[in-house]
Amino acid sequence: MSFWYRAIFISPQATISIYTTNEHFYFLPIMTCQLPTPVSLPSPDIAPLDSRPVKRKRAESPGMPAFPITPPAMPEDPDAAAMLARAVHVLSVEAAALSHVSRLYTTDPTARASLLRAVEAVVEATRTRSKLVVCGVGKSGYVGQKIVATMKSLGVRASFLHAAEAAHGDLGDVDETDCVLFVSFSGTTAELRNLSSHLPRSTTVLALTAHPSADKCPLLACHDGPTILLPAPIHESEESTFGVCAPTTSTTVALAVGDMLALTVSQELHGARASAVFKKNHPGGAIGARAR
Repeated sequence: MSFWYRAIFISPQATISIYTTNEHFYFLPIMTCQLPTPVSLPSPDIAPLDSRPVKRKRAESPGMPAFPITPPAMPEDPDAAAMLARAVHVLSVEAAALSHVSRLYTTDPTARASLLRAVEAVVEATRTRSKLVVCGVGKSGYVGQKIVATMKSLGVRASFLHAAEAAHGDLGDVDETDCVLFVSFSGTTAELRNLSSHLPRSTTVLALTAHPSADKCPLLACHDGPTILLPAPIHESEESTFGVCAPTTSTTVALAVGDMLALTVSQELHGARASAVFKKNHPGGAIGARAR
């Protein structure tokens, strides 16, 4: 059986129709004419469809920054001005809290004596191959983890202990010659209080809390051994300041007191070598690149 196929070829000189089977070709001119010579017209600079972005793109000019499609609110706008005022108020309050705690450790004899005892205890633990165990839960737990990370980078032996996990076996991380630092703004965290009574009696317990007196701090009252208070109060409550009691100013102050303790201990341990110890322990990132 034969099958017929037809193909049409067009050229400037003629149009030809070709009939073919699977055995023969037949050429049949449909018409013969001289088609006009094509004229080249300038084409607009339009990118091919497959190269065009699907999403709308911000206009960019060489040397000029890209601007958002929808202009942002301007500071002159009353709503934007009020929002900016609230945002800057947060910075002002936290700066005032840091100034307040700085004045406390500058003028209060009890706070100054407690800081000296805390530094001495952590230095002694490190020199005897013991360590500082920092413990906390919630936002205070994150503050504690940052304190531990800073201590390690500065050449101070430290580890973090989650209070909930401590009651399920991790308490074995605490040796009799270690120091334990509890981080709790209220000083009444139930998980920390339960843990305090199970610590070795010879372990020195430090409490970084808002309490002004060690005698009134529940965390320290639960321990029979040596205790030290590191006060970290704030000058006004977060709820009265921001309308919400989320840990903000209190965690800022706790971080600052933790940094104060870490840097002071490192200086006492390593002296003029403190900077070299830090660079040795921090070879990565931009800090490590600057040290090389």
